[in-house]
Order: sequence, then C-alpha cells, then structure tokens
Amino acid sequence: MPQSDDERLVDLATRLQKEDPHFARSFSDGRPTPPREYRRTRAWWALGIGLTLLIAGMVLPDGLLIATGLVVSGISVHLLDPVDPHRQRHPRSRSPRSPRSPR
Repeated sequence: MPQSDDERLVDLATRLQKEDPHFARSFSDGRPTPPREYRRTRAWWALGIGLTLLIAGMVLPDGLLIATGLVVSGISVHLLDPVDPHRQRHPRSRSPRSPRSPR
C-alpha cells in the first residue's frame, strides 16, 4: 500500500533534521542557510593555515613544519571535495557496443 504524502513529508523532515540540524532549524526560523555541503569556511581556513605552515617549513628548513603543512592541506582539500563519502555512487550502465563491421 503506498504511503500518504503526509507520511512522506514527515519522513523527509525527520531525515533532514537528523542529517543537518542547522539547516533544518534555519527553515523553521524563516532564514534558510546553505546546506552542510556548501558551508566550507572552515575548510578554507584550514587550507590557508596548512599552506602557511608549508611555506614556513620551506623558508625555515624544518621537516616537521613541512609535514604538518602537507597533512593539514591534504585534510582541508578533502573537506573541500563536494562528493559526500557516505553516499554511494552508482556506476553508469554502459550500453553494449555493437561490433564494428570490417571495412
């Protein structure tokens, strides 16, 4: 038996509240904010700090600063990636190719 539209909306609202409570709360306040996927301010700050540490490690030949800069930069680049690792991507199904006829 198909669900009613009200049940679907309630399920959607509870799932949204569970996934991103800040985004869901902003709708009830009447001032919507971007969803979590588009809030990347912390990632940009981390990238800036990581690159600063990397440059400081190159200017002052210090391997620990270089390594820390590389690690922080790598983490921040990962945070900037728009793909959500929790969602599984389904591979595109390719249509079978027809064999080419010899010329």
